[in-house]
Amino acid sequence: MAEKLNILVWNEGVHELNNEPATIGSMYPTGMHGAIAESLREFYPNANITTATLADPEHGLSEETLATTDVVLWWGHIAHDAVSEEVVERMQRHVLGGMGLVALHSAHFAKIFTRLLGTTCSLKWRNEGERELVWTVKPSHPIAAGIESPIVIPEQEMYGELFDIPEPDDLIFISSFTGGEVFRSGVTFSRGKGRIFYFSPGDQEYPVYHHPQVQRVIANGVGWVAQPGQHRQQPEVTNPARESFLP
Repeated sequence: MAEKLNILVWNEGVHELNNEPATIGSMYPTGMHGAIAESLREFYPNANITTATLADPEHGLSEETLATTDVVLWWGHIAHDAVSEEVVERMQRHVLGGMGLVALHSAHFAKIFTRLLGTTCSLKWRNEGERELVWTVKPSHPIAAGIESPIVIPEQEMYGELFDIPEPDDLIFISSFTGGEVFRSGVTFSRGKGRIFYFSPGDQEYPVYHHPQVQRVIANGVGWVAQPGQHRQQPEVTNPARESFLP
């Protein structure tokens, strides 16, 4: 994985700022965004990998930044409503124009994710530190390359069906939990010229982003949604004069 990509890892950063839970500082000394960015540097040593949080000016998602970004990874949980509508509009325009989006865990409720998918994206959940098994159901997909099946995550928040999303383009991973629930934990979508990958494992209360296989899935997701060098422009719909295509 040697593509020279511009990758931005975005995290609202509220849990880290408030030290909630109290273990987050020891699990993620540089924040979840810092841990994710650091793992991506192992897979993409030549990439320009940066981080941003909700508290940054324009949430770190200015027009200038997004114009040169190939992929945004998005982690949000308790501050979705604090994200500026102007920034959401900007993000949507860039994804439709070809920028990749990797939505992680509670980003299923992020404004940009629900805007692009057009559904509530709600789901069943329970946080009792249950074991999660992540099963590969589409091993031919590039995001599944090199991934064990199942990935065993000892402790994780349970996400379960029904997951109110549109029919995915690809269903790559399904998770099962100790309580018996299942969840479509790895899915892809296309919107305009952009590619989207949603991957659910990873919560502020557990060190899931240090799991080597989870790191590989996220890195594979980045590689798949990235379309470097593509001219960033939304698909155009025009109303030209009638032309004859007959000889």
